[in-house]
Amino acid sequence: MREASWLRIVIAALVVLTVFPGTAGASPPGTTPVVLFPAFHLTRLQVVVDHQTAAPGCPRSGSFEDWYRNDHPSRLFSQVCQDRLLTLRYDANPSKPMASRFSNAPGVDVRLLDYGRTDSAPFYEPFYRALEAHGHRRNTDIRVAGYDSRLTPDMGGFLERTRELIEKTYRDNGNRPVHLVAHSNGPLYAQYLLTHMSRAWRDTYIQGFTPIAGNFPGQGLLYPVLFTGLNIQDFGYPTTRENAESSARLYRSAPSSYMSASDPRIFENREVVVQDTSTGRSYTPRDYPELFADAGMPTAREIADHYIGFVRFADARSFPDVDVYAERGSGLPTVVGARLPNLSAGQIAQPGRFLYRDGDGNQEDITNEAVLAWRAMACHRFGLTDNPGVDHFSLPGDRHLLDRLLAHLAQPRSDCPADG
Repeated sequence: MREASWLRIVIAALVVLTVFPGTAGASPPGTTPVVLFPAFHLTRLQVVVDHQTAAPGCPRSGSFEDWYRNDHPSRLFSQVCQDRLLTLRYDANPSKPMASRFSNAPGVDVRLLDYGRTDSAPFYEPFYRALEAHGHRRNTDIRVAGYDSRLTPDMGGFLERTRELIEKTYRDNGNRPVHLVAHSNGPLYAQYLLTHMSRAWRDTYIQGFTPIAGNFPGQGLLYPVLFTGLNIQDFGYPTTRENAESSARLYRSAPSSYMSASDPRIFENREVVVQDTSTGRSYTPRDYPELFADAGMPTAREIADHYIGFVRFADARSFPDVDVYAERGSGLPTVVGARLPNLSAGQIAQPGRFLYRDGDGNQEDITNEAVLAWRAMACHRFGLTDNPGVDHFSLPGDRHLLDRLLAHLAQPRSDCPADG
């Protein structure tokens, strides 16, 4: 009889775990949930091709994945074919809103893999493990707001999808406000979200924001990439003209290329991003209209006028108005431009022709210091911590940075009046 009673208790417990799967995996009381916004092309994308005719000579059907450090690259689709199939189509019809002018090639469908889950951004394993060591649980109070890195945050349903993820994370964790962590280009998407939600929404759902090397005003590197290309698999430069051309045209078609390029309102003429050795002409961010005119890129100019500096952050009306704990690296040579033989798509990047300044190895000091504008927030906390010698891609796993993050997760939010 006692054995039967014990068996009924075990069965009841199993029923509870089956019906309420989140119960057993619930985080310890008081744990602040985290939603991560990954860097440029660190979200896993699946590209499904179905009877495409846009890229002659490439497979008509099949699929491949696109993300940095993809550990099973396609054997069917060459890098050139992947570039051509991922190149967006642009409809210049002025009656259409800019965000509606871009589309995938016919027969190409791009999907976010494992959206919301840590599997969607495997690069951040050290980050996930560090949080787990302090009581956090994957896919319960560690979630990932991935996105298609070709697109800007006004496209692809980003705003609605991310809002829903944060609200669900809040509810699934006992109505605890969520801390946003974002790396590299990720802070642009997090900032867009924060500035497109109401003050009441932020006060309800957001505990704080940690931008890690936030690319808020863009970086110089994106201008030469429009001519040389850049392969996502290893962030290496193409070594053949065919690949350099296919990659450069891919970046020219993507609105995020322009959003991620240095904004002349912040950079002015403080760095040279392209030198054309055939003419001796040098171009700074302020000269981007002349650069695109000289290169015969009128469509790029049209897109750039809309998307360069697209995510506002530096004026008081664009402050996030949440507690911010920013992080940056410094002290490392950082590419900001290149000397090119000419301005055609398909230039082979030569290591000795790059132009450098100080930074974190990926983003320059101008970019990484621009977030200091948020010191002027009227009430909310702001801090920017330098990590000398820590490179851009090591920052999210840096022990000292993670220790500070854990301390900030345990800290109460600032109590700010609605008008301040």
